[in-house]
Amino acid sequence: MALWGGRFESGASSMFKQVNDSLPFDQVMASQDIQGSISWSRALQKAGVLTVDEQAQLESALSELKAKADAGELDFNASSEEDIHSFVEAALIEKLGDIGRKLHTGRSRNDQVATDFRLWVREHIASLRADVLGVIKSLLNAASRHQEAIIPGYTHLQRAQPIHFAHWCLAYVEMLKRDLSRLDDLKVRMNQCPLGSGALAGTTFPVDRHAIAEELGFDSPCLNSLDAVSDRDFVLELLFVASTSMMHLSRLAEDMIFYNSGEAGFLQLGDSVTSGSSLMPQKKNPDALELMRGKCGRVFGSLQALLVTMKGLPLAYNKDMQEDKEGAIDTVNQWHICLCIASEVLDSLQLNEERCRVAATQGFSNATELADYLVGKGVPFRTGHDIAGRVVLQAIDKGCAIEDLPLSDMQAICDKIEDDVYPVLQLEYGVNQRNILGGTSKETVTKALYQELEDLDKQG
Repeated sequence: MALWGGRFESGASSMFKQVNDSLPFDQVMASQDIQGSISWSRALQKAGVLTVDEQAQLESALSELKAKADAGELDFNASSEEDIHSFVEAALIEKLGDIGRKLHTGRSRNDQVATDFRLWVREHIASLRADVLGVIKSLLNAASRHQEAIIPGYTHLQRAQPIHFAHWCLAYVEMLKRDLSRLDDLKVRMNQCPLGSGALAGTTFPVDRHAIAEELGFDSPCLNSLDAVSDRDFVLELLFVASTSMMHLSRLAEDMIFYNSGEAGFLQLGDSVTSGSSLMPQKKNPDALELMRGKCGRVFGSLQALLVTMKGLPLAYNKDMQEDKEGAIDTVNQWHICLCIASEVLDSLQLNEERCRVAATQGFSNATELADYLVGKGVPFRTGHDIAGRVVLQAIDKGCAIEDLPLSDMQAICDKIEDDVYPVLQLEYGVNQRNILGGTSKETVTKALYQELEDLDKQG
């Protein structure tokens, strides 16, 4: 039953129905559509459009329908309805007759879908927030299991300076905390109610939009009816937050794929998140991480698609905007899956601390310590940097580490280098000297880890 059929003498073609009908995907908003309809029925009753008895019958029927929707008992596939709105209305009319036909008074599918979608997004913000917190918890647990472990730190994927493994974990915690804050900001900005805006110009019936907004858990009604029905900023922002968070997960995946490689050998992944090769029996592939990395592009595509869709639309509603849902629904699903998989991967990893330590001592990663040591001897840093570089060349020529060079070789380059240089060149010294706020020393990392664990506990 099309909600707009009175103007038309013939039905839609089967091909047009394929492109026009949205029930196959907007059925996920059944509960939200019914929730909004209950509030609308109450507003109509207070406005004198419905009697108390009529509203009670509508609310009872809608509540029954919502219980079935929440239990997964509604058969959407057997319906020929165009969208979730007509599906719900048809069910009401079948049960209540003309009373069911009264519910849409003063309401348009334009403000109806805008309200439903905001309710759906708001509900998923809460569940996605829990997912992000789950990954943070897994990162903190991994850091706690390996507080003493030191790994190479990289720039340009070249060994740069050694860091604590926990410091690496906490870097991703910072990224995910920003994702949490973006979700929180999104909820604040999108929590206004479009219902009562009609098709684009408001409604002639004296409904109390403030009461509707409050009843549905919104902070306020939308203040402009044109904007209310045509705004999809909240969907774009959801897609942006998801894209940013997926980018963080993709970087996390890339790091661990490298750490898991035979060339690095820093960690092993659990059997539950890896797969084998159909040809090579020895393989244990990090497929979960690769899929996380791959799905990142899929989410980016949904953001770009909606940006392109929205950029040329005049006010107010246009059917192009129906393209907002499939990408957003898929994005929320993919983001949820990847966050859960990230937690599983982190919980399963086994760090080879000895292999990490050996790698952290390689690549002349203590050259900066030598330059800093020379600063302590009164040498300007730029000069010390040059001297340290020449010492590295000497070590390369000798085929050894800097700390294994004889003192005489180093003094031939700079006579300010003395016996006290050797403790400075040891792995733990360089790491633990970086005890400034945000640094990688054991003291600062331990303090930061405990603070994050405390904050996580407060988050519940």
